[in-house]
Amino acid sequence: MSVFTPAFRIVRPLVNAAGMLRRGLVLGVRVVIEDGSGRVMLVRHSYERDWHFPGGGVERGETCEEAGRREAREEAGCDPGALTLFGVYNNETSVPGDHVLLYRASQHSVCTPRRGLEIVGRDWFSREEAARIGSPATQRRLGEVFGGETPSLYW
Repeated sequence: MSVFTPAFRIVRPLVNAAGMLRRGLVLGVRVVIEDGSGRVMLVRHSYERDWHFPGGGVERGETCEEAGRREAREEAGCDPGALTLFGVYNNETSVPGDHVLLYRASQHSVCTPRRGLEIVGRDWFSREEAARIGSPATQRRLGEVFGGETPSLYW
C-alpha cells in the first residue's frame, strides 16, 4: 500500500515555499552512498512515489557538505566518510531558485536514522535495480556517476 496521499501534494509546495522564504535561494544536497558490494542506498519519502538518494535542504549556518552528512545520517542511517562533490545542478523546473549539489560517499558507518513520518523506506539496491525504481533524476544521476554519461547542468 502506498503512503503517498493527495495531502502530500498540497503540503510539499507549502514546505518548498517556506524554504524559499527562509533561504531566498533554495539549496539542496543529495548523497550517493555506495557499499562494499557496489550497491547504493536509496530512500523513499512519504510525499514522493519513487526512490531517491538521501538528501534535503541546506540549513542556515551549515555548509553543503555538513548538510549532506546530516541528511545521510537522518534519512539513510549512514554516517558517510569522506564526501566528494560530483556536480551542481539547476532544479528550477521543480522549485524556483533551487540548486542541488550531488556528493559521493564511498565509505560509511551505520548509525540510527531519525524517526519520523518523512522516510517510509530505506534500503540498499544494485545499480540496475536502483535505476529501475529510482526517480527520473535518480536514474539520470546513476548514469552519470556510474555509467560515464556526461553530467547534465539540470537535475
